[in-house]
Amino acid sequence: MKIAIGGDHAGFEYKAAIIEELKKQGHDVQNFGTDTADSVDYPDFAHPVSSSVEGGENELGILICGSANGVAMTANKHQGIRAAICWNEELASLAKQHNNANIVCIPARFIDLELAKKIVTTFLKEPFEGGRHGRRVDKISC
Repeated sequence: MKIAIGGDHAGFEYKAAIIEELKKQGHDVQNFGTDTADSVDYPDFAHPVSSSVEGGENELGILICGSANGVAMTANKHQGIRAAICWNEELASLAKQHNNANIVCIPARFIDLELAKKIVTTFLKEPFEGGRHGRRVDKISC
């Protein structure tokens, strides 16, 4: 699977570890940065990840920042994006099954790395259920 990933300074360590895990699983990962702890502006990374998913260059996206709120708000400005903040595996499952989320947003300051990896793995494997959920998802975009 082709996956876009990005985040700010609060998420760069998690991002590096998640990239390594995804590559071990055989995924093609495009890293949109940042790759240091130097303070940066999260929209500078969330927009490129979102554009790549929205445009079909990547199938799904992962965004990581301190709370996940900033990257989720930024990503959801894109009409074709459904970004979900997930802090446990059940939310990751439901985001895909019921909302057909195409970007998972990880709050690095509120969960540990092992849980973040499990959330990403769950998000990537879950299918969208369609049906009544499809009808609802079709009503999201303005």
